[in-house]
Amino acid sequence: MGVSEKVAYLKGLMEGIKLDEGSDNAKLFKAIVSVLDEIALEIEDLTDEVSELGDGLDVLSEDLEDIEDLVYDEDDEEDDDEPVYATTCPECEEEIFFDEDYLEDGVIVCPNCGAKLEFDAADLEDSGDEE
Repeated sequence: MGVSEKVAYLKGLMEGIKLDEGSDNAKLFKAIVSVLDEIALEIEDLTDEVSELGDGLDVLSEDLEDIEDLVYDEDDEEDDDEPVYATTCPECEEEIFFDEDYLEDGVIVCPNCGAKLEFDAADLEDSGDEE
């Protein structure tokens, strides 16, 4: 039995004892039951709102999972499908990561200092611990 049903039961009990309408006790009981009725309605409203918020949160959580799948699964696929190479720039000594497309060109521009690097594919090391 919910709060509203319990308040309705109390109203019925109060009517069943047939208090004198003008007495202080009757006025007090009616006021108490009235307040309890308002509280029960507020509780029902809050329960409905919490339920709606929970449903909205579930939808957002599912959307976030979809986004995570897109972001992380694509990155994983790219790492598995295509090898990544690394070299060190002789100018700024920063490590540079690149894929097979740059191997064909034999030239890469350092993103850190802008130096043009020419290389031979045999000098490169395979980068297994790329970011």
